Amino acid sequence: MSNQYVAKTLEAITKRYPGETEFHQALTEVLESLSPVIERNKEFEDAGILERIVEPERQIIFRVPWTDDKGRVHVNRGIRIQYNSALGPYKGGIRFHPSVNTSIIKFLGFEQIFKNSLTGLMLGGGKGGSDFDPKGRSDHEIMRFCQSFMTELSRHIDADTDIPAGDIGVGAREVGYMFGQYKKIKNVFHGVLTGKGLLYGGSLVRTEATGYGCVYFCDEMLKDRSTGFEGKNVVISGSGNVAIYAAQKAMSLGAKVVAMSDSGGYVHDAEGIRLDLVKRLKEVERKRISEYVNEVKGAKYTEGCMGIWTVPCDIALPCATQNELDGDSAKTLVKNGCIAVSEGANMPSTPDAVQVFLDAKIAYGPGKAANAGGVATSGLEMSQNSQRLAWTFDEVDEKLKRIMVNIHAAAKNAAAEYNTPGNLVNGANIAGFEKVARTMMIQGV
Repeated sequence: MSNQYVAKTLEAITKRYPGETEFHQALTEVLESLSPVIERNKEFEDAGILERIVEPERQIIFRVPWTDDKGRVHVNRGIRIQYNSALGPYKGGIRFHPSVNTSIIKFLGFEQIFKNSLTGLMLGGGKGGSDFDPKGRSDHEIMRFCQSFMTELSRHIDADTDIPAGDIGVGAREVGYMFGQYKKIKNVFHGVLTGKGLLYGGSLVRTEATGYGCVYFCDEMLKDRSTGFEGKNVVISGSGNVAIYAAQKAMSLGAKVVAMSDSGGYVHDAEGIRLDLVKRLKEVERKRISEYVNEVKGAKYTEGCMGIWTVPCDIALPCATQNELDGDSAKTLVKNGCIAVSEGANMPSTPDAVQVFLDAKIAYGPGKAANAGGVATSGLEMSQNSQRLAWTFDEVDEKLKRIMVNIHAAAKNAAAEYNTPGNLVNGANIAGFEKVARTMMIQGV
């Protein structure tokens, strides 16, 4: 049952922003887990911490006009939510996808506050994006869109103010175009974006970081149950950056990845997914994962990406998008013997699914903890940029692993302290929140 202050805050903010379902979902999940913290720390209510933390410090919405290769003018909407800067400059990705709206960007930005807090780095929370769809667009069209997007965004970001990164639809190509435009406008060369190419200030391991981090976190959960990835069958949704490198790291730890997906459907390869082929199809040829079965005898492709959770596995790593794994899918995973779920995407499990995992007492790593490896390594990229240094792959990977181990420990310890041992949802929310809340109190209203 929610604390009265929590319930009042949740009711007020959902009324203020009606219809923003993803935002409401994120708010509810976080705030309800904070009830015992509020009960124990009455000073948070006296300081109005919840009312302040749920309301973004700044919401920027702008138009993005651009021309296609035929000279036709298009207009998209750009959004940047600068959510909370108590712990440092705003930090969070930019997403280009037709589904992008204020609800999705606010849910992502709100989650980012606590995810960034968990890393232990000096990072505030923010998020941005546009309803632009890069699929099917030429490099020149994407360049013109990115330049127009950055022309407006450049007014609001800086290496010490707000440092965006990539997200769905925004990879090295898009970051490069945006960085180039920012440099032209501002006449400065500094780390205003992360996820940059290695030739101009990017960090080794940044490409792999979210996927690797997801597996490092999951491995810590498995260690608590006296097991590991060795000999386990793994199902991974998605076939983008996060999924590919989660698969790579899981395989390196002795697991067999048996299924991966994209927005059209999923591939099941009982002999083990050929990751080199997936990387070629998705990263080089930009093809659908359905092409996999044309080159691998015995592999099976099925239309509809949600069906991937019917494939029996020991470990599930949802690495695609929000709300991709519902309650029925969760029940199927548990029934088929799944012992661990670690989220590589942001809020990929619906509330019903999360409850199924918690009730079944399987190891469950929520996204704000399990997928924090990407932003953690972005923070490490910022450090390298500030020092004008480049660390080795092994140096960055070791720092990333240490951060993920510490995040797991912080969530585990907070869950135990507030009488929900093993509940890493509560633990991650509480550990991330307490640090931000106490900092906000120190800094005043």
